[in-house]
Amino acid sequence: MADRVFRGFTQQGLNFLQQVRQENSKEWFDDNRKIYDENLLTPFRDLVSDLSDTMLKIDDRFETRPAIGKTLSRINRDTRFSNDKSRYRSRLWLTFKRHSPDWKDAPVYFFEISPDAFRYGLGYYSASRATMDRFRHLIVTRPQAFREATACCKPPFELVGDSYKRTLIKDAPADVTNWYNRKSFAVMATSLQIEQIFDARLVPLLEKGFTRLAPLYHFLMQAEALKAIPLEDL
Repeated sequence: MADRVFRGFTQQGLNFLQQVRQENSKEWFDDNRKIYDENLLTPFRDLVSDLSDTMLKIDDRFETRPAIGKTLSRINRDTRFSNDKSRYRSRLWLTFKRHSPDWKDAPVYFFEISPDAFRYGLGYYSASRATMDRFRHLIVTRPQAFREATACCKPPFELVGDSYKRTLIKDAPADVTNWYNRKSFAVMATSLQIEQIFDARLVPLLEKGFTRLAPLYHFLMQAEALKAIPLEDL
């Protein structure tokens, strides 16, 4: 294995994200761009590079270019349709996903940092009802595969996402209902031990976590394959 290039994020980078919450002006950002480039953007690029081999073993069609708009989030916010007019984000993330016309409706691996926490996992940014209906179809028609795929979702990972108030499936075990009733979901680990992102040991931590979730990823990709089939024909 090649030497790792990721050396860790810095407290200065986290301080920058904290200050963004108060400052949030173009003038301030331009004055502090070097801090952003050296302490946030560069470590994120290095982290993507170090994780790429592991992620391509999970799916050789993942986008792995360490660039904004490919695997890295933009710090600039799109405020056109938001009541929050803050110009810059106070959290940043990376993703590993296949190219898709609407990646928000497809399975995505992610790692995100904010000033005082980090999180990582797998799931949907915002799954459509049709996507979730196909996922639900697999739960019912392939129950053994579903249980094998979700067996990896134990601490530090937890299932998160809004659920319907009305139960969508009757007489099912609670663990099945918990998945079946989701409007969208992610399986995510959250840590307040922010010092873990300050050195290269973050790479094996994420490699281990992402690899552990691979059975769930492949199950979700079975639901993706069903998108070619009309729901009424399933």
